[in-house]
Amino acid sequence: MPMNPLLSAREVEFQLRDAQAARFYSWEDAGAAPATAARAADVPHLTVPTDGALELVGVPLPEPVDRADSDTAVILYTSGTTGTPKGAELTHRNLASNAAVTAETLLQVGPDDVIMGCLPLFHVFGLTCGLNAAVRAGAALTLLPRFDPAKALAMIARDRVTIFQGVPTMYAAILHSPDAADADVTSLRLCATGGSAMPVEVLRTFEERFGCEVYEGYGLSETSPVAAFNHPGHERKPGTIGFPVRRCEMRLVDDHGHDTPPGEPGEIVIRGENVMKGYWGRPDATADAIRDGWFHTGDIGIRDADGYYTIVDRKKDLIIRGGYNVYPREVEEVLYLHPAVAEAAVVGVAHPTLGEEVAAVVALKPGETTTPEDLRTFARSMLAAYKYPRSVRIVESLPKAPRGRSFVGRSGRVAPTTSAPPRRVP
Repeated sequence: MPMNPLLSAREVEFQLRDAQAARFYSWEDAGAAPATAARAADVPHLTVPTDGALELVGVPLPEPVDRADSDTAVILYTSGTTGTPKGAELTHRNLASNAAVTAETLLQVGPDDVIMGCLPLFHVFGLTCGLNAAVRAGAALTLLPRFDPAKALAMIARDRVTIFQGVPTMYAAILHSPDAADADVTSLRLCATGGSAMPVEVLRTFEERFGCEVYEGYGLSETSPVAAFNHPGHERKPGTIGFPVRRCEMRLVDDHGHDTPPGEPGEIVIRGENVMKGYWGRPDATADAIRDGWFHTGDIGIRDADGYYTIVDRKKDLIIRGGYNVYPREVEEVLYLHPAVAEAAVVGVAHPTLGEEVAAVVALKPGETTTPEDLRTFARSMLAAYKYPRSVRIVESLPKAPRGRSFVGRSGRVAPTTSAPPRRVP
């Protein structure tokens, strides 16, 4: 169960408890959060030194432990619309199948390739498409601990990187880096992107500047992750996520589960060897997500006559900030813990480099006072750095949707009570 080192002690503690962890390892530069969380969750904790040789005293296993393809290999926590993260159980078959498809068909990785590892390995994109695909093909993986465009360009030149993978914000950062003009990226043969929608203009400008084609794909933690991709050797359609990968089926369905015709929007549902076993310890959530063998993504797409899919909306109330998923409900729940807060609504607002930024609108309890800065500081102390709202607006009250849920517009302005809930555009 890999964890994001940006998580707060509160978030780490939740995952340790929820997964019923038997032991917890963290590296010594991870700060105080791991030790604090381990004590609170009563889980044995070992700190791994970052320099020098690590020697662990233990009894070697006489032979490899027997594992079935259907056994859980990893639990990846993904934020939930209920405000509580859920652990997606990925099996050995899930990971092995998706790594094989990625390495053999999509990236066509060979032993002479060098993959740029600037995606976090706790995230399924970096885990499968970076680490596992490299191991599968016997390729090299060169790691960048924290993404920085100048360092990324220097590493591409130094290590003769052949495959670059990143979320759209990384491409934009590299494109606008002062080091881009003189960068040697002649070793690159293929670039891949996912995590959020890639602006077509960014894609085309990147390709023109660096002379390397960028292939877009789509996936989720629950699908190991890759479900669709613009396949090399086939027509590439910028702005689309391509078509389903090998060993994976994809459909678009309406609210009644009926297939929608080409050109008509529908929810993306997925079936195949890449679909998770379920959500750890949450049979009801699993049953709701996987129906008749099809995983319901909550994403809305359209399919053209050639079978290429395009994401047009997100059914789930999701903010994607710099490639990281932020669910408003989770942030709202933290804001509600503040003693002065009566109501809170969190939205994503457009951001020129991150795609979306997290913003909050808050109403206070009668007689209570606080400031936006205090609320930001409070949320920051309890959430990962990419989740807390950078913008907080305090209002007298929040309007309600017909079912009583507070809502605000995409710009962060309080929406009129007579209007429909805002539609999220990727």
